[in-house]
Amino acid sequence: MLDEALRPAQPGQDLRVQFPGMWNLDGSPWRYLDTAATAQKPQAVIDATVQAMGVNYATVHRGVYARSAEMTLGFEAARRRVAAFIGGSEDEVVFTRGATEAINLVASTWGEANLRAGDRILISMLEHHSNIVPWQLLRERTGVAIDVCPLTQDGRIDLDAAAAMLTPAHKLVALAHVSNVLGSVLDVRRAADLAHGVGAKLLIDGCQAAPRIKLDMAALDCDFYVFSAHKLYGPTGIGALWARAEILDAMPPWHGGGAMIDTVTFEKTTFASAPQRFEAGTPMIIEAIGLAAAIEWLEAIGLDVAYEHERSLAAKLRDALGERNDVTLFGPADAIGITSFALDGVHPHDLGTILDEEGVAIRAGHHCAQPLMEHLGVPATARASFGLYNDETDIEALLKGFERTRRIFAQ
Repeated sequence: MLDEALRPAQPGQDLRVQFPGMWNLDGSPWRYLDTAATAQKPQAVIDATVQAMGVNYATVHRGVYARSAEMTLGFEAARRRVAAFIGGSEDEVVFTRGATEAINLVASTWGEANLRAGDRILISMLEHHSNIVPWQLLRERTGVAIDVCPLTQDGRIDLDAAAAMLTPAHKLVALAHVSNVLGSVLDVRRAADLAHGVGAKLLIDGCQAAPRIKLDMAALDCDFYVFSAHKLYGPTGIGALWARAEILDAMPPWHGGGAMIDTVTFEKTTFASAPQRFEAGTPMIIEAIGLAAAIEWLEAIGLDVAYEHERSLAAKLRDALGERNDVTLFGPADAIGITSFALDGVHPHDLGTILDEEGVAIRAGHHCAQPLMEHLGVPATARASFGLYNDETDIEALLKGFERTRRIFAQ
């Protein structure tokens, strides 16, 4: 029999103890069900960032002293760790402040260099605002047109409809890998085939996929992929843009300053090669170390374990809510880690407030997806989203909070 000290930690109670943020001051568990917004941080990530901020701290790429050289090695090792995590090459990984900045970077560099009036972009009805607004801003600057792909009845991006909509005028398709509201999963490879079939590039928002789906850029065959560290059990303030090397090499710089240059004179500046060309100024040193630590922690558990655990919890909550006649469920039955719903006669904000009094944290609102809310015919939804630290006791606490909510609104 395996010694308990050597037994790998299992999702739920085993892993919850590694997360200081999952406990109240009195030692009781906090029922945190908002991982789709941001994940709590394991002690391993906290320790790595504290050490990087403290005894290991120095700038990178500049100092000739030993600690700077060591920190530079650690920073670039973090880039290699990210590249390996997504099945890419380190010269294809650009560190950004997050997925939002990564998409804006693509819009402002590749987009402005390659798109003109008469060209078209295809997005979908379920996109996060960060995959809508940058393209609208680009439209104002260039005159490019934006088309919106509809959803299937159960809340997936309708790729059959996309196939009918795409034309040679489409130069970019930008879609979410996993919906942050519905938990529906995109067939990225089919989307890539459709986009490339008309000569378009494919950008994928991977914020909700990266923490729970094993990624391989070659297999997905997309052209751009973005994600944020803070949804991946890592720190805020850092994310990554992956892009094919030949695309990055052809993209002009975005922000100007130190680190992204080759030579500077008052007459002319030449720029560094990618990815450094897109990382102006002092980079996110501590955050990169934290991101690498988060990836190491997650890979030790296994993406397949994360996928199955969070899919199972979402399914169990859907089953429980489906037995009620006062709940409307949104999204497909096989949603990953996310369950969105509405309780009849109760605004999601009221439900969220009452649940908070019960020690249960859910998300309530439009989830930065207002066009999707309009499509669903609701001003907002309640959303429970799961992480590796959650288990069935969190679902039980949520359902108990439902009953108190019903009693309050019955008065």
